[in-house]
Amino acid sequence: MARKKASLDFEQSLTDLQSLVERLENGELSLEDSLTAFEQGIRLTRDCQAALAQAEQKVQILMERDGELEEAPFDADRQA
Repeated sequence: MARKKASLDFEQSLTDLQSLVERLENGELSLEDSLTAFEQGIRLTRDCQAALAQAEQKVQILMERDGELEEAPFDADRQA
C-alpha cells in the first residue's frame, strides 16, 4: 500500500504543480499571490524530484545482479 500512496502523492504533486504553472502563466495573480504560488511550486518540484530519484534507485536495485549493475536498453515498443 505504501507504493500506491507514494505513486498517488507523486501524481497529485505533479497535477498541483501543473495547475500552479497555469495560474502563474495566466498573469492574473497579484505579486504576493505569485510569490506564494512560486514558493509552493518549488516545494512541489523538490518533492517530485525526490520521488523520481527514489524510483530510480529502486530500479537500479532491481536491475542489480550478483553485486553488479546489469544495464539493459529500454525498448518502449516492447514494453507497451
